[in-house]
Amino acid sequence: MWTTIVSGVALAASTLSGSVTHAAAANAAPNLSGVGSLIDQTVTAQLAKDKIPGAAVVVVAGGQTVFAQGYGVADTATNAPVDPVRTEFFTGSVAKVFTATAVAQLVQQGKLDPHADVNTYLKDFKIPDAFPGHPVTVQNLMTHTAGFDADPFGVAVSDPKKVPPLGRFLQDSMPTRVRPPGTLAAYDNYGVALAGYLVQTVSGEPFAQYVQDHVFQPLQMDASTFQQPHPAGFDANLAKGYRPEGGGWVAEDGQYGGWSPTGAGTAATATDMGKFMMAQLAKDPRLGSGVADLMQQRHFTMDPRLPGMAYLFEERPRDGQRILFKDGDVPGFHSDMALLPDKDIGIYVVYNGDGTDRIAQWDGKALINQIVDTAFPNSTAFPNTATAPTAAKDPKLGSYAGTYRSDQVSREDITRVAGLVSSVTVSANSDGTITTNGLSQNPKIGDQRWILLGSGEFAEQGGQDRLVFDGHGHLATSIDPTDAYYKLDWYNSPTLHLPMFYGGAGILAAAFLGFPVLALVRRVRRRPAHSRWARVARMLAWVAGGLATLFVAGFVAVSGDSDAFYEQLILGSSTLTLLVVVNALLTLCTVGLIAGSAAAWKLGWWRPAGRIAYSLTAVGAVSFLAVAFTYNLVWP
Repeated sequence: MWTTIVSGVALAASTLSGSVTHAAAANAAPNLSGVGSLIDQTVTAQLAKDKIPGAAVVVVAGGQTVFAQGYGVADTATNAPVDPVRTEFFTGSVAKVFTATAVAQLVQQGKLDPHADVNTYLKDFKIPDAFPGHPVTVQNLMTHTAGFDADPFGVAVSDPKKVPPLGRFLQDSMPTRVRPPGTLAAYDNYGVALAGYLVQTVSGEPFAQYVQDHVFQPLQMDASTFQQPHPAGFDANLAKGYRPEGGGWVAEDGQYGGWSPTGAGTAATATDMGKFMMAQLAKDPRLGSGVADLMQQRHFTMDPRLPGMAYLFEERPRDGQRILFKDGDVPGFHSDMALLPDKDIGIYVVYNGDGTDRIAQWDGKALINQIVDTAFPNSTAFPNTATAPTAAKDPKLGSYAGTYRSDQVSREDITRVAGLVSSVTVSANSDGTITTNGLSQNPKIGDQRWILLGSGEFAEQGGQDRLVFDGHGHLATSIDPTDAYYKLDWYNSPTLHLPMFYGGAGILAAAFLGFPVLALVRRVRRRPAHSRWARVARMLAWVAGGLATLFVAGFVAVSGDSDAFYEQLILGSSTLTLLVVVNALLTLCTVGLIAGSAAAWKLGWWRPAGRIAYSLTAVGAVSFLAVAFTYNLVWP
C-alpha cells in the first residue's frame, strides 16, 4: 500500500489508523472516524479473497482530498505498485459524467436545447421517427430514456488504432428504437455516445479534444484522457486489467471502442477523479456557470415515490443521504463514484481485475455502502421497514406475482440470451408482503422480502430499498434507477423456455447418439435395408442431433467463464457467430425432420416405436429452436 499527500492535505499517521476529519461542512459534520482503517481492511481483504490484482480509493470532503490510497499491483508481470496519483485506470462508464458535463456546459451556453429533437443538431444522419410525435431529445440522452435497444455485441476493439470515427460508428451501429422516449429508463450506451457526438457537432471540436480543453484542463486533471489511442507517454503508468484464471491472472482486451463518450478508452488516475468530485461538490465555476446544479438535479424518475436520474448521475439514497452515483465496467476494470452533495463528500473506488465471477462489480459498491454506513450510523433511508410486516394488503397483490425481465435486455442482439437466465421473480405472500428474487446487485442476496407501504409501493424488510409497481406491468426500484422490469406472459417466461431448451437439446443429443446405434444393430441382425428416403430421413435426424449437440457444447465452453464471456461479447466473437450459424443449419434440418415425420407415418417407415422416436426428435428440434429464435441464437 502507498499513501500519498495530495491537494496540500497531509495524511498523518492518525488518518491512516482511521481518524479522517471532515473540515468544512456547513451542516453537522458526519462521523468519518474509522473510515481510513475501514478502507484499508476492506480493500486488502477484497483483493486477496476475490483474486483482484490492485485497487485505488480516494475520499474527498470539505474541498480537500482526505484519503488517497493505492493497493496491490497495477501490472502483475512487473509488480508495479498502484499509486493513486500516478497509476491510470480505465474508468469505464464512470466517464459518462464527463460527457454529461460537456453537454451541460453547452446547454448553459444556450447552444443545446435539452428539450429539442436531437435531429435538430445532427447533420450526417438522422434518428428514425419510430414514434411520431415523440422525438428523442437531449435530455432523454442524459437520463437513459431515449428508448434505444441495447446492442453491445462487438462494440469494442483490442487495438486503439482501430477505433472507428464516432459519427460513422453511430450511423453504422444504430440500434432500433423500442419504446417511446421519456417513458422508462433503460441504461443506454448508444444514447450517451450520441450525446457526445452532439457535443462534437455543436462545438466544432472533436469530442475527446472538447473534454480535454473544457473539463480536464480547467480542473488540472493532467492524467486523464478520452483520446484513442492515448497521448504519447500516457500509457507508461496505465494499469493492466485482468481476470482470474487458475492460480493467476489473464490480461484482458476490450477497453477501447467507437462509443468513446460512454467511457471506451477513457483513463484517469484516482486523484484526478477526486479533483472532479471536488469540483462537482463545490459547484466550481471552472465547470461552467450553473453546470454542476444542472447536472445534479433530478430530471427523470419512473415514479415520484422513487429516486431517479440526474444528468447521467443516478440517485441511490442510503442512510437518509442523497447519493449521486455512477459506476463503470469494462473487461478487467471496475469503478464506482459516489457524491453526497448535502454533506460535501465524494468517494471513488477502482479495481484492475474482474475478480471471481465478476465480483469486482459489487466490491466497490459494498465498500461505498460501508463508508456511508460508518459516517451515518443512526440514519435510515426508509424508516419503519425493519420490523414485522404490516397487516394491510394491496388488493392487487396477486397480480404482481410472476416473472419479470429487465428492459435493458436486448430485443435484437445475441445478448438477449441474458434474459433466459437473469429474470426476476415476484411471489405474493399471505401476510400481504411480496418476495422477489433476482433484484439485488449483491450476489450474496437471493430472496428479498418487501413490506407494503401504499398502493403498489413496497419497502425492503430489514433493508433500505423501495419497489413500485406502475399498474401497467412494470416494476421499478431504488436499487437502480436506470432499470425497469416488465412482466412476462407465461409463454414468454424462462420458466417455460428453459425446460423447452434443455429438453429439446436432450432429445436431439439422444438422436445423435442413438440413431447410429440403431443402424448398427439393424446391420448386425441383417435386417432388410429401409428405403432410400427413410435412410435419408434418419441421417437428417442424426445430423440435426449433431448440430444441436455442437451448439450446446460450444456455447457452454465460451460462456463457462463469465469474465471471458463478457470480453468476447463486446469484442465480437467468431465462435459465437459460428454457433448461431450452426442453429441456422439446424433450422433447415428441422424442416426436413417435420417432413420426414409426416412421410414416416404416411408411408409406414419403420416400426411404430421407430416412428414415435423419429417424431419425438422432430418435436425436440422444434422445441429447441423455438427458444433459440426467441433469444436471437439463430443467424442472422
